Formats: sequence, structure tokens, C-alpha cells
Amino acid sequence: MSELRYNPLLNSWVIHAAARQNRPHLPKDFCPFCPGSSQVPYDYDVLVYKNDFPVLSNDPVAVKEHPHPLYSTKEAYGVAEVILYSPNHNATFGSLTREHIARIVQVWKQRNDELSADRKIEYVYPFENRGEEVGVTMHHPHGQLYAFSWVPPKVEEELSNCIEYYHTQGFNLFDVITDIERKDRKRWLYENDHFVAYLPYFTDYPFGVFVVAKDSIANLSDFTPAHITDLADILKVITNAFDRIYDRPFPYMMVTHQAPVNKGGYEHANEFYRFHIEFYPPLRDKDKVKWYASSEMGAWVATNPNSLEDCAELLRSKIDEVPEHE
Repeated sequence: MSELRYNPLLNSWVIHAAARQNRPHLPKDFCPFCPGSSQVPYDYDVLVYKNDFPVLSNDPVAVKEHPHPLYSTKEAYGVAEVILYSPNHNATFGSLTREHIARIVQVWKQRNDELSADRKIEYVYPFENRGEEVGVTMHHPHGQLYAFSWVPPKVEEELSNCIEYYHTQGFNLFDVITDIERKDRKRWLYENDHFVAYLPYFTDYPFGVFVVAKDSIANLSDFTPAHITDLADILKVITNAFDRIYDRPFPYMMVTHQAPVNKGGYEHANEFYRFHIEFYPPLRDKDKVKWYASSEMGAWVATNPNSLEDCAELLRSKIDEVPEHE
């Protein structure tokens, strides 16, 4: 059973999902996502799999209201899906071909468009957790997708600041940041026709790459086939380079930030916002983790323990090793 509980101190919703406690945890002799498990087809390419332990549901159970109105509760309406990247248990995002990654991005777009048709959904959120350092419970290559009935607070804060900058300065904030990084070059990593990758001057994590759209697109619904191809290319390059930094599987959280759907005020989001992907890789050295500790979690004051410029130089050197045609 899942339910949403309102936090009046932060004006946000918290998902309470007690059933998640029963998830398999790093099983060693069985993988439900591998062909032959009886839970997936024997033959698949990229597969959308209904989460066995969802935090959100389009058929949620009824909730019991708290007697005090301050403690608001509502049904955990939404969608929680798993996106299996490949039937190959040992594949990684970076080891997949660009064509295969393009099929994953196409699935993101398809699910985004289909879920956006539900007027109760306000935000569609594809993401990936990779590595035990970020709490992954299944090693088979996969990502997830949540469709929320509200706009998550971090995204809402980002959108609010972009709107304010656009109204006061007259420019798209992401375009300005990208222009600064392009001219500075110290944290610049890679670009193609439609996307750029860099370590922003302010990023929390040593290798906290941003992948940002160059065109006026704010949502996956705006993607053309060329955008899909170029996003696949840049994600291939970055994730493949990650694994070369310390010659080991590189853990990360990969999140997509895009404009909300079915919510007033964002109809012209492409004017003040840009679709982008943020990476949160926790390693600060080969076997050292940059944990989000008390100041980060309790005060929202991030501390980056590494020189971003040094990290960018190291990551650029590994990007140079990524095969161009694979």
C-alpha cells in the first residue's frame, strides 16, 4: 500500500510505500529481468516492465484521512515502471550501441506522450540508478519511469528560477549557463548538433555532468528523430567515459528534467526552460564515496570535495577514448 502524506514545512508530498520493504535485494542466483525467468519474454530488446513494487499506481488503494487537517493524505496516484535496457544481464548503458540507446530514448518519448494523455499526471520522470553505492537492488541494466500527479519540488524550484530569470533578464537561463560554459571551456566536455555536455560551475558532485538541449525544447514531446539520435550519442559518450575514469563500473543517478504536463503556466516552457539530464555520480575517487551527509540532507547545502576543473579534464581524456562508431 502506498499513500501520499503532505509535509507542511516544505509544502511537498512524501510517498509512503511500505510494500517496497519486500523487494528482492541483489539476488545472486536469480534475475527476474533475464530471459527465461518466466517474468519477461524470452526475446526482447527494450522492454517496459510494470514495477512489481510500485510507489505509484493508476489504480491506487483508498487512504484513511488523518483526523487533523494539517496532516493531509491522498492516494498515491501515478505510474511506476521499469525500463529494461537489454536482455543481456551484463550490459551497461555505456556498452550499448548508439542505435540501441536511441531505442531507449524513443521509449522514454513514447511513454511520456502516452502518460501525458492522462490529465491527472503533471510530471513524467525517466531516471536510472546504477551501482550499489546509490542503493540499486537489481544489477540487470535498467532504468525506471515515474509519472507523478504533482510537480516534484526540486523541479518546481528549478522552473521557478528559470521563469524569474526570463522575466527579469529576458533570456533563457539554461542558454546563458551553456554559453558561459562554452566560452570558459574549463568544464566543457562534448557536444553534437542538438545537445551539449559539461560540468556546471555549481554542480554538487565531482563528475556531476549536465546534458542540455541546444534547441528550444522543454519536454520529450518536442523531440524529433534527430534529437533522439543525438541524445543517444551524447549519453553513450558520457556513460562509456564514466567507466573509464577508474577502470571500474561507475555508479550514478541519471535523472531527466523536463517541463510539466497538464499544468497551467508551462504552455510556453520552451521559452524559459530546456530539457536536460543531470548525473549524480557519488565517487570522489576510485573507492571513495561522496556521501550526501548532514549539511547536504539537513540544510540543502551541498559540498563538492573535488576540483570540477580537474574532474572535467580527466573526464575529457576518457571521452577521447570512446569509440566513434559502436
